[in-house]
Amino acid sequence: MLIAIIEDEEDLLELLEFNLKKEGFDVVGFLNTKKVKQFLNEENPDLLIVDRNLPFVEGAKFVKELKEEGYNIPVIFLSAKTKEDEILEGFEVGADDYIKKPFSIKELIARVKAVLKRNQIQTSILSYKDAKLNLQTHTLTIKNTQIPLTNAEFTLLKEFFKSPNKIFTKDEIASILGISKNSVNVAISRLNHKTNLIKSIRGVGYKLQ
Repeated sequence: MLIAIIEDEEDLLELLEFNLKKEGFDVVGFLNTKKVKQFLNEENPDLLIVDRNLPFVEGAKFVKELKEEGYNIPVIFLSAKTKEDEILEGFEVGADDYIKKPFSIKELIARVKAVLKRNQIQTSILSYKDAKLNLQTHTLTIKNTQIPLTNAEFTLLKEFFKSPNKIFTKDEIASILGISKNSVNVAISRLNHKTNLIKSIRGVGYKLQ
């Protein structure tokens, strides 16, 4: 499992990386948020551990932006902001857990494992804004309304939902659906007639809107 950490204290970041790697996790560390979105567009981490006192943008504000843009990655805040209203704010923007500094490494690892376990149970449902794709029942609901999909449409949407910020090329979509590149526009048009979830990126491909 891949964990991304955003922590501006370099010594603490190295300590977290060392201990989580010892537990068998793959870990990528960032000292600020500048390259995080680029990373999220290329990789699919299973968890973000985020400090709140970050340079350039406050951690809770950054997580709120991610959630609003459709990134559905579990988040643990690791912060010296420990007042009740600050902790509540963390959960309100979408945190799955909130660990106060100073902290115990053993407790942090236990909480990391608990959040990952909960998320594994929930991964049968992929969400994007008001839409939910149930991988067990093969159904799509948008604003609690069930939308009928063909098997091919479900398969394609699953790939979009798994990488909500990725731009899929026509070649990739043709490969996913097992159709010719010339038929991609028609397939996307039919899917959008039902869902209105896909937008065209001129000259590049398609992504969730």
